[in-house]
Amino acid sequence: MKTFFTLIILIISFLSSTAQNSTSTIRGRVVDIQSKEILVGATVVITTTEPVMAATTSSTGEFVIENVPTGRQTIKIEFIGYLPVEIPNLSLVKGKETVLNIEMQESVIDIGQVVVQAKNNKSVAQNEMATVSARSFTIEETERYAGSLGDPSRMAANYAGVMSVNDQRNDIIIRGNSPIGLLWRLDGIDIPNPNHFGAMGTTGGPVSMLNNNVLANSDFLTGAFPAEYGNAVGGVFDLQMRSGNNKKYEFLGQVGFGGFEAGIEGPFSKKSGASFLANYRYSTLAVMSALGFDVGTGSAVPHYQDVNFKINIPRGKFGKLSVFGIGGVNHIAMLDSEGDSSSYGFGSSDLIYSNRMGTVGVNYTYFFNNNSRLNLKLAGTYISQQTNLDSLYHKGVYDPYDFYDADGETYTYVFAPEFYTKFNAKNTLKIGANIKYNQINYLDKVYIYENDEYINQFDLKNDYTYAQIFTEYQHRFTDKLALNTGVFGHYLFINDSYSVEPRLGIKWQFSNKQALNFGAGMHSQMQIPLLYFVSYKDSTGVSTMSNKNLDFSKSIHIVIGHDLKIAKDFRIKTELYYQYLYNIPISDINEQFSVLNIGDDFYIPAYGGMKNEGTGRNYGVEITIEKFLSEGFYFLITTSLFESKYTAWDNTERNTKYNGNYVVNALGGYEIKLGDFSTLAFDIKGMIAGGKRYIPIDETLSKQNGTTEYFWLDAYKEQYDPYFRINARITFKTNAKKAYMSQEWGLDLQNISNHQNIFSQDWDRNSNSVRTYYQQGFMPMMTYRILF
Repeated sequence: MKTFFTLIILIISFLSSTAQNSTSTIRGRVVDIQSKEILVGATVVITTTEPVMAATTSSTGEFVIENVPTGRQTIKIEFIGYLPVEIPNLSLVKGKETVLNIEMQESVIDIGQVVVQAKNNKSVAQNEMATVSARSFTIEETERYAGSLGDPSRMAANYAGVMSVNDQRNDIIIRGNSPIGLLWRLDGIDIPNPNHFGAMGTTGGPVSMLNNNVLANSDFLTGAFPAEYGNAVGGVFDLQMRSGNNKKYEFLGQVGFGGFEAGIEGPFSKKSGASFLANYRYSTLAVMSALGFDVGTGSAVPHYQDVNFKINIPRGKFGKLSVFGIGGVNHIAMLDSEGDSSSYGFGSSDLIYSNRMGTVGVNYTYFFNNNSRLNLKLAGTYISQQTNLDSLYHKGVYDPYDFYDADGETYTYVFAPEFYTKFNAKNTLKIGANIKYNQINYLDKVYIYENDEYINQFDLKNDYTYAQIFTEYQHRFTDKLALNTGVFGHYLFINDSYSVEPRLGIKWQFSNKQALNFGAGMHSQMQIPLLYFVSYKDSTGVSTMSNKNLDFSKSIHIVIGHDLKIAKDFRIKTELYYQYLYNIPISDINEQFSVLNIGDDFYIPAYGGMKNEGTGRNYGVEITIEKFLSEGFYFLITTSLFESKYTAWDNTERNTKYNGNYVVNALGGYEIKLGDFSTLAFDIKGMIAGGKRYIPIDETLSKQNGTTEYFWLDAYKEQYDPYFRINARITFKTNAKKAYMSQEWGLDLQNISNHQNIFSQDWDRNSNSVRTYYQQGFMPMMTYRILF
């Protein structure tokens, strides 16, 4: 050990002694945050260099600062009549230019009469209409936070109000809501589940298709969201894909948890300003298995590949055009017949599963004048899944998961126009619509042993239309007091369901260090499309689609928040919330069932004859203590105390499946600069949360029937032991001395203490006893990246 530390000290000393100048370039564009009007003559200053480096924006709103020392730099942007903006701790490396899209807010009052501090917008959302339960995040955080593994979902699990106690999946559980209540949006288009091995209707999965190398700063909202977001009751991931470098070609190579990856970006023509960006990725474990390595999963090797791309074409005075896309394919075979240990709860069965997802969108923006614009969005999305589950043991008792086949797909075509106008510095208006035409095909079959026949729960080829419309209005009384109002409405043509939902948000910064926020609104969501088309035999034996008239699930959100700014880079945020859920589908077939408890698995349970008669409520308090990265150091501590309850057919209030009661996250990191070329960073995260709630197994009945039978009367009454996990990450970055290149090595240490968190339990029909599945133990993961 002494020799090891001596070697580390010698390496650091060597790197420090070889210091030479290492530089990069900062470029960007400055626009009005609301109208997107270019701001000519804005001053951009790098405040952390000696001497200070600066530039002003050109007639196109662009600026360039070259030969900026690599490492962490802070820039400040000022423009007459606008509130100043500060972007701290930008990470500059060789091999990649830093390209910024900076948005500034016009001041309501004469800014020359007051002293205004530059704003660090990291603590608030990019969307200026979001006033509460919202924050922006940088893509660097998806890598820096230990355990995030470059996945936005796993990164968001560090935020207050989010619970994630499933190592196998990245489902986002917000304030006790089911993960199906989450809306995924990419470049303004609602998209299907962007995760590999994600079932139709769910929002999570084991591996994200979203590539953090192509994303820009984005928003995460956890409640009382603005009127432009609809068909969601839990939260919103509003992601933006960045444009490629429009001045020079840049390349990326990477291998790590996500896969083997290659990326390219650059200009179509430097004169036109048009650019492209593309990244492709293939499963790391599949590559290693193909090379003959034992990856420790038996035959259950996850095969997947995905691609992300964007084309950006400026059209001068006619606006701008962009085309973007994301897609992925995957398959896995979890064969208990071959001794696989990674069966995810499907004990004594062989499961073969695959799915595909794809989205292509076109976004055209036309500027009528400096204050008004029209966005026209067209998109096509596709998602499919194929499932084959075969039992290895059977005693003649019907079990819907003993022999099961399913094949389904959904095509969606989207038209989404939006009009935005800024009347003046105080008043803005946004109006939009979102029309979706859907085609859904789904066929499944379940084997009934007693009759030696298959039956179909789903045998459908249907199409339907779903439409949304919204309006948002913002009035800024002063630079420190703003009112956001809006109305959202949607209509489902399957059964003529509709809902009209008012939204309200208020933000009052009553001192330079404190602010109060309030948000309230009605929110609703259509059911998972498949549920409308469940084939169900009534008491006369006639099969009907008895769920076709299900109404939207509905929720009322109320949130009040307080922000305290202790120092420039240190804040404490507190939020109290209450949510009342109603119109929730429940079933008399299983009197303890509620849609509020589904969505975090590889399948969706379906009952016929469901009614919108269930209710639920979520309430709690969230505290965030955060020091933003400065002087090489940051930390984030979040605490969530909450209750999540539901009432089903038997009219008994119970804990929801997601009522963990508490979540505490503590993470931090320190970055050391090694000369002018290299940095070494250490990050650590600890998490403790209430254990997963479960339905106890009725051992007597399970033994009698030879299958897992549950004691539903005690559903979600008890919890597994508390979930505990510590992750760490060590990152070394270095810039080439002469070449235009940088490299990065990362070591992720997952579950350092090797804590045995319970994943699930079922009845093992071979041993005739309860079998317990545990989550991921200690696992080191390496990442390597090169930019040039």
